[in-house]
Amino acid sequence: MTKLKVRAVGNSLGLVLPKETLTRLNLRDGDHLHLTEAPDGSMRITPYDPEFEEQMRAAREGMGKYRNTLRELSK
Repeated sequence: MTKLKVRAVGNSLGLVLPKETLTRLNLRDGDHLHLTEAPDGSMRITPYDPEFEEQMRAAREGMGKYRNTLRELSK
């Protein structure tokens, strides 16, 4: 477990993530993180974007449905 401290950043509050955590999550300045609530009520901070995952699911579905057409177009 990593202990984080809430700090003042201008008129807001923020968290500073240790370098090891940034490396492990493959984060860089300007990247976005998502705060999600788990079924047990706990909170999770993750680079995973549920909205993007839904878009990718729809894209995979469309690519599967039109696989032959896409193959012909690629030739």
